[in-house]
Amino acid sequence: MRPEIKTFDLELTRTIPTSPLEAFQGWLDPQCPGTPWIMAEKLILEPKVDGLYYWLFINEAGEHKPHYGRFTVIDSPATIQYTWMSLHTRGLESLVTVTFQKQGEETLMTLRHENLPDDEPGRGHEKGWGHLMNQFADHFSSNRG
Repeated sequence: MRPEIKTFDLELTRTIPTSPLEAFQGWLDPQCPGTPWIMAEKLILEPKVDGLYYWLFINEAGEHKPHYGRFTVIDSPATIQYTWMSLHTRGLESLVTVTFQKQGEETLMTLRHENLPDDEPGRGHEKGWGHLMNQFADHFSSNRG
């Protein structure tokens, strides 16, 4: 019997200087800075309900870090949801939900990651997502002017 793993959820928000539709489309674009897909050494990305993704990141030490899952919600321009598994989830299937809400001329982007292991690698997702979301917002800021 597998011991129960204590989990936690995290939620981050950023204001993105673009429309919800452009932010939504950007998050699914493997060439858009700030998305997880852009870091892939190898990428399979099928952004549709029940579509799969696999991306392989190789860090500076040469370690292979595969990530994979399945899209569960694709509701343009409001919501993208997908399962998320990696070495840092310790075999748990976690859930990422990204929402885009119009806020004046900008978009409030909220990323919620549920069912992460409550340990150092699991908690590291907060820093990783925060870094990506900052890059994502910066990409649209630099393209605005």
